[in-house]
Amino acid sequence: MPRWLLPEGICDILPNEARRIEELRRCLLDLYRTYGYELVMPPLIEYLDSLLTGSGHDLDLTTFKLIDQLSGKTMGVRADITPQVARIDAHLLARQGVVRLSYSGSVLHARPAMPLATREPIQVGAELYGHAGLEADFEIIELLMQSLRVAGVRRARLDLGHVGIVQHLLAQVGAALPHLDLEEVLPLIQSKDVPGLQSLLKDLPDPELRRALVALPGLFGEVSQVIDQARRVLPAHPIIEQALLELQKLAAARDAQAGRGIEVDLTLDLGDARGYRYHSGVIFAAYVEGCAAALGRGGRYDNVGSAFGRSRPATGFSLELRDLAALLPQPEPVQAIRAPWSLDAALQAEIGRLRAVGEIVVQALPGHEDEHQEFECDRELVLSPQGWMTRPVRRS
Repeated sequence: MPRWLLPEGICDILPNEARRIEELRRCLLDLYRTYGYELVMPPLIEYLDSLLTGSGHDLDLTTFKLIDQLSGKTMGVRADITPQVARIDAHLLARQGVVRLSYSGSVLHARPAMPLATREPIQVGAELYGHAGLEADFEIIELLMQSLRVAGVRRARLDLGHVGIVQHLLAQVGAALPHLDLEEVLPLIQSKDVPGLQSLLKDLPDPELRRALVALPGLFGEVSQVIDQARRVLPAHPIIEQALLELQKLAAARDAQAGRGIEVDLTLDLGDARGYRYHSGVIFAAYVEGCAAALGRGGRYDNVGSAFGRSRPATGFSLELRDLAALLPQPEPVQAIRAPWSLDAALQAEIGRLRAVGEIVVQALPGHEDEHQEFECDRELVLSPQGWMTRPVRRS
């Protein structure tokens, strides 16, 4: 027998897991609809110049590329759905005012996001366009927390950050050291490598700027403590102060909404440089005990729509459905009705009636009466003098 192997990081989803994922997907999309989010379904592939337009270039290394044999142009398999939704808002819908959109679908990564991670995540998410105020950021964060609640999470940690601080400081570094590749600085900040930062920035002429960058990795923890410390060690600049004020207001708003089915521990991480070129303001990530990686990520990305000819304020989040569904308990066997195999018109009419009201009816093929996979047939259809009727299965 040949041993059929799938590519590394690619796997099948078997019935029990598939059911958990699909039922969770439906619950989440229904939740988003109650908030006023409309569902969109972007294509799996697009021409590369559209897929990676603007801030989407950050996805270049993770995007699978292929040649379209009809046009000869290079196409890409999407590695993230958010830029596609931004294109839909800016280029196709072109509505004025606030637009709320949701989505769900598979994406493909040329490289796994982390060791042992799947290269075919199933994303679900929501995006809000047209409002630049913190009210939009708060709504998106609240929706992310309620998404975790729907998945059965009762306690989560929410890390808040603001890329405006990192962007401002790195702009100053770029002006002072034009020969320095800023892409070398970002990983050191993100990984909190203080010795590496000190070594890389030793020639920086501004000692205050150097101290601020070296201090960034340590600016994480409880909200008020981090903000107080940031005001002491970071330069007194309007951009930095505005970012700190926004984070304070979001944290206060989140505290005011404490409870609502999920307990949230708020922390700040001002050294989070994730999405430095993609995001434009507040960023956030949600963590749950027992999961090493963030279950959900998001933030503000006001600059993406401009690449499609229409600059729009934008904020949103995405979740990885497989990881989220893994938190759900193993489902109980699905209760079903067993029916004999027959083309009897009365039997077929009764089976149709039961299925129409939501019952699962499994017709047992000859010789396979006891094979029902994940279904547990606790009832059966039997022929009585009054016709076909449902009765409990008689256990021996």
